[in-house]
Amino acid sequence: MALSLGKRRMLNVVLILLVGLVFLIVALAVAVAFQPNEFQVTRSMKMDAPPEVVFPHVNQFSAWEAWSPYEKLDPNMSKSLDGPAAGQGAIMRWSGNGNAGAGSTTIVQSEPNEAIQIDLEITEPMACRNDVLFTFQPEGNSTVVTWSMSGKVGFMAKFFHLIFDIDKMCGDQFTEGLTKLKEISEKQAAAATS
Repeated sequence: MALSLGKRRMLNVVLILLVGLVFLIVALAVAVAFQPNEFQVTRSMKMDAPPEVVFPHVNQFSAWEAWSPYEKLDPNMSKSLDGPAAGQGAIMRWSGNGNAGAGSTTIVQSEPNEAIQIDLEITEPMACRNDVLFTFQPEGNSTVVTWSMSGKVGFMAKFFHLIFDIDKMCGDQFTEGLTKLKEISEKQAAAATS
């Protein structure tokens, strides 16, 4: 039984759409596959305060509430602190809304007034593990604080990175946090010298 001309045209249109959809999916998969396997986001800011003033605000998770941009993602976020109050072994676990997600941060290395290495494990909304590093470089009576985060990127994360500019998104948050840390540290340093 032969198909009518109208039905053949409809079948051709559907076939063209299906081939186009398959081509689009393959092209997207190839684009995702060629994304880098690792990422790094870094921001720095000079603060008119010595390292010994700035460092404790980062080395103690209970102090993060005053400056971290992630603290305001969910005002009702639940947090717990484990291990020592500051430095190596200090752990903060959190669980919040879809913006804050859930996970933990652990200070794995703390070199007083020089560097803090943190293991960041996010369990929600998308599981990942990243390395976070804060460095405190003295410049006269000031400190250049550098906040960086790096990690490996799986296929789904590569897709996410293809759509969203992670460097800008995280970098803007780092800049916001560093700005607040600068305000707090400079105020503290000015009060100590007056």
